[in-house]
Amino acid sequence: MVGMRRQFLLACLCALLSAANTFAQQSNPAQQQVLPDTFGNWHVSGCDVDLQKPALSQEAGEREFRQCQFTSGKQNAKIWAGKYRDPSSAYEVYTSLLRPAMQPSTVGRFTAVDDWGLIALVGDIVFEVRQPRNISTKDLQELASIVAAESAKTPLPPIREYLPKEDLMNTTQRYALGVAALRAAAESVGKPEIAALANAVGFAQGAEAMLAQYRRGHDSGVLLLIDYPTPQLAELHMRHLETAISDAATKAGSVIERRGSLLSVVIAPSSPAYAESLRNAVTYETQVTWNEPSATATDPPWAVVLYRIFVGTGVFMVMAVAFGVAFGGFRIFVKKLLPGKVFDRPEQMEVLQLGLTGHKIDTRDLY
Repeated sequence: MVGMRRQFLLACLCALLSAANTFAQQSNPAQQQVLPDTFGNWHVSGCDVDLQKPALSQEAGEREFRQCQFTSGKQNAKIWAGKYRDPSSAYEVYTSLLRPAMQPSTVGRFTAVDDWGLIALVGDIVFEVRQPRNISTKDLQELASIVAAESAKTPLPPIREYLPKEDLMNTTQRYALGVAALRAAAESVGKPEIAALANAVGFAQGAEAMLAQYRRGHDSGVLLLIDYPTPQLAELHMRHLETAISDAATKAGSVIERRGSLLSVVIAPSSPAYAESLRNAVTYETQVTWNEPSATATDPPWAVVLYRIFVGTGVFMVMAVAFGVAFGGFRIFVKKLLPGKVFDRPEQMEVLQLGLTGHKIDTRDLY
């Protein structure tokens, strides 16, 4: 009998723990999977586990990753999705995956597609669809909407807007928040001299880098932008980078220029003139933001000021007279009603006498 009671209590405890775990998962959206099990007519048929995390993903602060095989009838597709530290870190991963033949897609704003796959950036989540031709655009848009519901909505880094649009080779943009991302970017554009600058950039002090390839006829070059939290840090690391750049690269036109907290340098330019034109085309302007409360001084005309002075003074005079009359009337009323009881009581009155006549003044004669 005692054994049966113990088994019953153990079963109840397990049921309560299971219910509490299910409720916690349902009430905490952060524990939901970054990649849904179903979207449109597609369903998960299997997922890979124990995948090795690349160095760039570790640098971007990968929080969750899921790679699964989806099927719909006889069609199949492989999809993976990763959730990172913030949208800037996800943008770092997204740009590292761009391939030269990719074109913009109608699935979303930050999407690129080619025959091999589709890459999409949604907030702090990046996902890729292999064999995208097997999935309709409507189903892909539904997948993007489901993923977007679990993603962060903070803005992307503004440094991406500093790159000149003219002569830009599409899908060559690379964003880096660390050494691993910048080295991967250098490899993707075929410029190992950029990787040599990675340790001198100063990512530990909050630097962020953006680069892209440019071409105009026979002219070409890679524009590298590095943004720092303050102009002082930019000036300090500018000296470190100048030391890291080889003399041959400097003679070819790889000169570092500073604008406020932004450094710009053209790597391997076809000519110093083209390098200078690229640096001058950077759309960066320093802005001073005043976030304290402020008010606009609007002085009224002198006639209005004098009118308000006279009116205010008149109001105070009328109030003073009114209060004086009221208090005097109240005092007289009380003295008539209770003579010597409230006001001017003889035992509390003192009269200073000079003693010129020798006649003592009686305080009762004062009222």
